[in-house]
Amino acid sequence: MNITVYLGASKGNDNTLANAVRELGTWIGESGNSLVYGGSKSGLMGEIAESVLRAGGKVTGVEPQFFIDAGFLYEDVTNLIVTNDMSERKAKMIELGDAFIAFPGGTGTLEEIAEIMSKVSLGHLDAPCILYNLNGYYDSLRDLLRHMIEKDLSTEERQQGIYFAENLEQIKEILLKE
Repeated sequence: MNITVYLGASKGNDNTLANAVRELGTWIGESGNSLVYGGSKSGLMGEIAESVLRAGGKVTGVEPQFFIDAGFLYEDVTNLIVTNDMSERKAKMIELGDAFIAFPGGTGTLEEIAEIMSKVSLGHLDAPCILYNLNGYYDSLRDLLRHMIEKDLSTEERQQGIYFAENLEQIKEILLKE
């Protein structure tokens, strides 16, 4: 399975993030799955790619040319897809993915996983959308989704396929049942 992971190009200020992302990457590599990610060598993005590769897995980096020109490319990826811009990158990562995970990240991560949530909600994408809620990172987003249901602006049925996982074991369970 191609697992598309959205995450930051910075490491953040919480050391548990780097440990958890390496654990996720190691599992992806050892399990025979493949990683699809944004192609960067920096921050959490570099950590996950390196851990998948060290575990014997395959990594597809999808990187816009302007990030390559700026020196962010992780050159050891198994497969590199160069895009013209961020929109093309996002579309290619969706096209390649069989499952989608949002690791804690910034506004780019939020934008990317919001599109996945919308496509799942509309029935335009039949794939699990997992928010890795490490240390409660996505609690506010979970509350917002519940609030949408309470206000009759969404339904539980429309949010089927959107999951919150507190740890790697829960991610594995979700992916096994999908």
